[in-house]
Parts: sequence; C-alpha cells; structure tokens
Amino acid sequence: MTLQSMTGFARSEGSCGRYRWAWELRSVNGKGLDLRLRLPAGLEGLETELRDIATKSLSRGNIQAGLSVSASEVKMEAVVNRDALDAVLALKRDLSDAVSDAPLSFDTLLSVRGLVEFREPEESADAQEARNRDVINGFTAAIEALKAMREREGGALFGVLSSQIDRIEQLTKGIEADPSRQPEQIRARLAAQIALVADGSSGLDRDRLHAEAALLATKADLREEIDRLNGHVAAARELLSSGVPVGRKLDFLAQEFNRESNTICSKSNASAVTAAGIELKVVIDQFREQVQNLE
Repeated sequence: MTLQSMTGFARSEGSCGRYRWAWELRSVNGKGLDLRLRLPAGLEGLETELRDIATKSLSRGNIQAGLSVSASEVKMEAVVNRDALDAVLALKRDLSDAVSDAPLSFDTLLSVRGLVEFREPEESADAQEARNRDVINGFTAAIEALKAMREREGGALFGVLSSQIDRIEQLTKGIEADPSRQPEQIRARLAAQIALVADGSSGLDRDRLHAEAALLATKADLREEIDRLNGHVAAARELLSSGVPVGRKLDFLAQEFNRESNTICSKSNASAVTAAGIELKVVIDQFREQVQNLE
C-alpha cells in the first residue's frame, strides 16, 4: 500500500437490464473510517457487503457514497384486488331488489377505490440478483478509483513532507553547529557574566557563583533536544517509506517535534539559535498541517 491522502472523488456508472445506476463517492479527512451510504429503497440489504468492500481498501476518511438507480423504460401492470371485487359483487346481489340488475360496467369497477391498482411489475429473483451484483461491482470499481486518486494525492504529499523533514534536519544541524554551543564560547560567556556580577558585589562567594553558573550551563545545554530531533527525523522518514497508513503516527511525531523546538527556544541564549528554533516551529506547524491530510 502506498501513501494515501484522505481527500478524493470517484464516479462509477453502468446498466443492467432495464436499469441504469451510478455511484458517486466523496472522501474528506476523518479520525477513522466513516462510510455513509445513501441507497435507494429496496437496496438496503447490500449495506453490509458494501462496507466490507470499503474497509479492505481504506482505513481512514469520512466517505459519502451515494447510489442512484433509474429504469430506462417504465412497465405497468394492473393488479385486481379479488377480495374487494367479490365484496362488490356480493353487495350487488344482496341489493338486487333495490338496484338495477344490469351488469356492472368496466368504468364503474375502475371507479371503486382499491379495486384495481396499477404498479410496476416485480422483478424476478434472478433479475434482482443480477442488478444487485452489478451495483456491487460498480461500487468496487468506484472504491478502487477513489483509492487511486487518494494515492496520487498521497504521492504529492510525500514530496512535500519529505522536503519539510529535510528542512527540519537542516535547522537541527544548524543549531548543533552554532558557535554559541562551543565549549570555549560557553566558558567565555559565563566568565564575562560572572565577572560582571562579582565586580558589583564583593560579598558573593566566588566558588558558589561558579558552581551555580556551571549548573545553569548544564541545564541550558541542547544536546538532548538535538538528539531527539535527529531521532524523530529518522523515524518520520521510515514511516513515510513504510507503505502503510501512517497519518496518526506522523501526527504524534509532529507533536514531539514541536515539544523539542519549544524547549530549544526556551533554553537558547544566542540569537542565531533562537531564530533557528522559531523557524523550526514554523516548519513543524506546516508539517503537521499536511499530515492531517494523510490516511
């Protein structure tokens, strides 16, 4: 299975006997697979099989699937309510002494409500089975077409997400290589700050001051955040190439990316690192927005 988006459209149509049918499928983002079927009266019994077909090809997305069926020619048949006819004739006999003995005319019989009903003839069981099977095959074709469209969009998203992951990696490497993180730079900056504080207050314990400065320097180190970002980059690339639905996992990774970038910005004591951290947050937000479209 290749990468799929959750948006797409597909149509499938055909005919069977005197019936024409058409499927229209629309798919948008969703937390799970939500298939909403709109079936004409009399075809509700197909729903279970249709759902089984959809779940074999799709795992996420809100899908609207509508079926329309029309008859190319309308046939009608007259159905006589025999019980009603017998009742009318019996009444005429019972009232023979009060009404004319002339035979009832055809027009009179037609005017009796419920005596004759005009309706479409019922299809034979074989004809219904053939139509239903054709409709199901059409749904399968529509699902495959929808899947193909989602895969095309997924291919485009693959390129976008890959470039965003590359940018996250570049920014992470830039933060790692920033001169402000070099030991000599850290020592010089701390020494200047300690000297500034010590010169202004003769009562400070210089050894205690150095110990506190070392502790602050340790807390401000970005090594763990950088290592975790590199690990997340590797995991994201592996997921994109796995060939299975990865939308939820990538969404979780985007949250982890964001957590590390926030920590970097809060720990940063250099303008270049802060700027890179802010850009990192922007790229991660864009990455997460695109991930929302993935199956």
